[in-house]
This record gives sequence, structure tokens and C-alpha cells, in this order.
Amino acid sequence: MNTLPVNWLTEGLLDFEYKKYLLLAYLKAAKNEFGKQRLYPIFSDLIMHYRNLQQVKEHKQLVYEKFPQRISRADFEKLELVYEKIVEDDETMQQIEEIIQYATPLFSDTLQEGKELYDFVERHLEINPIGITPMYHNEGYLFLDTYTGKETLVYMYNITVFENTYEKYRGIHTTHLQTVRRGLAKTHEQLKVELIKERQQLPNPATFLAVAKVPMSLEHSLLPIAKRSLVKYVTRLAA
Repeated sequence: MNTLPVNWLTEGLLDFEYKKYLLLAYLKAAKNEFGKQRLYPIFSDLIMHYRNLQQVKEHKQLVYEKFPQRISRADFEKLELVYEKIVEDDETMQQIEEIIQYATPLFSDTLQEGKELYDFVERHLEINPIGITPMYHNEGYLFLDTYTGKETLVYMYNITVFENTYEKYRGIHTTHLQTVRRGLAKTHEQLKVELIKERQQLPNPATFLAVAKVPMSLEHSLLPIAKRSLVKYVTRLAA
């Protein structure tokens, strides 16, 4: 898929037509992904670029937290030095502001398309607990049923909480354990009992079932949104 470098505003030729070409190619690729009902990783990438544009527009500075994990602190600091020199150059900064002015509504429109797809997938994803839910919800099992209903993908999940100066974030990590073909003799409740017997490190695990009500890409839509939906569900339980 066509990607946009994290430092696309400052990298390479600083020319409006060139940046416009890069941007339009990237947004076209993003819309193609949405057309295939594939949200990730393009949706989070779009959000990062849009937020950084807003930050530059409002404060004329880059913010490390807005960049994806693939850029290291050291790489960011080098980029920041380059950007500081650009900000001091009025003519160059004028070109960047022109690019930002052009790019912002295009990013906004594409993000809205992605959000509508996200909301559609989320509305058609049902999450329910399996069996009795313990008081501790931050670790356990996630069962994921695709639209066909013939298989259950079994994941172990772990939710972590981390904070910065302003906000508290919850992250989730999943590990795929197995894929089970289900039938009358293999209910979700029986599957949970088998897991408890096999994996005694979790004697009373929180277990949740996410069911897709419409067909969607497992890797690019269903699993990422199921994970985010589970974090929301668990957060409400803990409130």
C-alpha cells in the first residue's frame, strides 16, 4: 500500500505540487483500503498525520507523542532539529503552511470515511462474557467468531494501563492460541472449561466472546476493532 513518510512535510523537495502529488496518492490508497473494508493500519496512520498537521498549524512544532512507534526518540530529535531550522525560514514556512492549508480538509474528509467504516464494523460486533466474570478483567481469554460462525479464534489477552502528564491510556496485547471448529459438541462454555484445565496459570479467567455480524477482514478490521471494543467493555466493568 502507498504510505506517507512520518516527516513528509519536511522530507525531500519542499514544493507544493510535489507534496500535493504525494498526498493525493496516499489518500487514494487509503480510500482503496476502506473500499475493501480494511481499516488498519491505514486508519491509525491517517489519524497520526492529521493530528500532527494540526499541531504544526497551531503551535508550529512537532510532538513526539503524535508519531507512531516506528520512529524512535533519537530519530524524532533529528527531525525536530530540521524542523526548527525550517520554522526560522519565513519563506519556507510559508510554503509549509500552504501545504497544511491544502492537506487538512483532505485528511479530514478521508478520516470521516474511515470513521464511518469503523462505526459500521463496531456496530456489527457483539461482545459478551462467557460464564461468570471474575473481579479482575485485565487478563483472560478473547474468543472471536467470524461471520461464517464455523470457527472460533482463541486469544489470550492482557490489558495494560499507562499514563502521561495529561491522560490515562489502556493498551491491549493478544496472543493467538488456537482456532477451533465448533459444533453442538463444542460450545464456547466448554471451550473455556478446556482452557482452564490446559492452562492452570489462569484458574478463573475473564473470558469474552466477540461475534462479527457482517463479513470483514480479520487482520485489518475485525481483530483490531474487537481488541479496542474489549478494552472499552472491560473499562466499563471496572467503573
